[in-house]
Amino acid sequence: MTDVLEKVLAAATAGLDDSVARLSDLIRIPSVSTDPAYAADCRKAADWLAAELVSLGFDASVRTTARHPMVVAHDTAGQGPHVLFYGHYDVQPADPLELWTTPPFEPTLIARPDGDTWIAARGASDDKGQLLTFVEACRAWKAVTGSLPIRVSMLFEGEEEISSPSLAPFLAETAEELRADVVLVCDTDMWDRDTPAITTMMRGLVGEEIEITAANRDLHSGIFGNAARNALQVMADVLSSLRTPDGAVALAGFYNGVRELPPEIAAQWARLPFDAEGFLGDVGLRIPAGEAGRTVLEQCWARPSFEVHGVWGGFMGEGFKTVIPAKAHAKVSFRLVAGQDPEAVRAAFRAHVRAHLPADCEVSFTPHGGSPATVMPPDGVLLRKALGALTAEWGREAAVAGTGGSIPILNAFRDRLGMDALLIGFGRFDNRVHAPNEKYDLSSFHHGIRSWVRILAAFAE
Repeated sequence: MTDVLEKVLAAATAGLDDSVARLSDLIRIPSVSTDPAYAADCRKAADWLAAELVSLGFDASVRTTARHPMVVAHDTAGQGPHVLFYGHYDVQPADPLELWTTPPFEPTLIARPDGDTWIAARGASDDKGQLLTFVEACRAWKAVTGSLPIRVSMLFEGEEEISSPSLAPFLAETAEELRADVVLVCDTDMWDRDTPAITTMMRGLVGEEIEITAANRDLHSGIFGNAARNALQVMADVLSSLRTPDGAVALAGFYNGVRELPPEIAAQWARLPFDAEGFLGDVGLRIPAGEAGRTVLEQCWARPSFEVHGVWGGFMGEGFKTVIPAKAHAKVSFRLVAGQDPEAVRAAFRAHVRAHLPADCEVSFTPHGGSPATVMPPDGVLLRKALGALTAEWGREAAVAGTGGSIPILNAFRDRLGMDALLIGFGRFDNRVHAPNEKYDLSSFHHGIRSWVRILAAFAE
């Protein structure tokens, strides 16, 4: 296998220019999922991917959904484990166009002072460049050996940027066809510019909107001040009651089921080149908030949190108006870790708000999504093999990382197919995804292809 692997790696490197050309062709298709004006382009991107996979010998087809199509492909003639690779071909809108320095759907290669090159365009990183790292790795294997070392299926969707409304029903319909040993997702970042990472912890999410009503109309503060409830003051009191003085979340039962970080993961995180002061300093802060005694990485990756995203009410126009607002609104969220039930947290939050509400005030709630945390076992065989393959390619110990964000599609794979996921991405934090001047480093694309070549070989052993 070693000699074959070296030949496949060499083929991936030799074919890099052609790989970049194919990526450029895919980027030029403006597959913006949120705008109906681009529906035909989403279909065009799906057709393009299916045609490429058919040319590589996959049994590939475009499947219609209620909105944008899925692409499904299989090459399961090999031996060993069966992987399902997931990616998305849809992209965010390019607006505001005036902030782009190059045309958003015309990929531009930009040489950098550090010797790297940027591929600048919408979708270059999220997720077309990441998606094609795996496809191009399969191409290299096929070019050298005529086959893949393991069984591979692929699923590409066109609605990830609009919360994947068709994914769960599609998985329910195709569960038997798509079920494999593990889902591979390439839509995440490296630890830093030179250190690869596998994300194994994704926090869950509970979102809520609150409306508190005090008086039956806005009031003059000179006439009713002191005597009448101020809805904004009540809201401020309720929100402030949700944190303890030491930074913990003050919700009854909130930490029930929350486990401490496994010692081996804590030790690995301690070895990572992470600058906590720089992390906060980059955004103009210097004093960590959250739970006292917890590191910044723990707080962001392994601990649950509560945040306020917006508060409004009363007079917010130009000038000044001495009004006592009758209503106040807020949007909040909880990020959850393994062991927490989203609906139990939602119920506890609503009970807490009601308990802290004056008797002559009313409250209503609007839910904004809820999903549990996702955690991969830290000692899985495929995880260990993938870590070894990444370490060999990048020359750095691959990190087992967490992410403070939430990826609801992973729960769809677990609930519908009973499959865990390995998140192996080659993005960098400065890739400007969802923003003007999105880019993907050519080194990420190149080493990403070679990384998947090595991972497929490692899984076959």
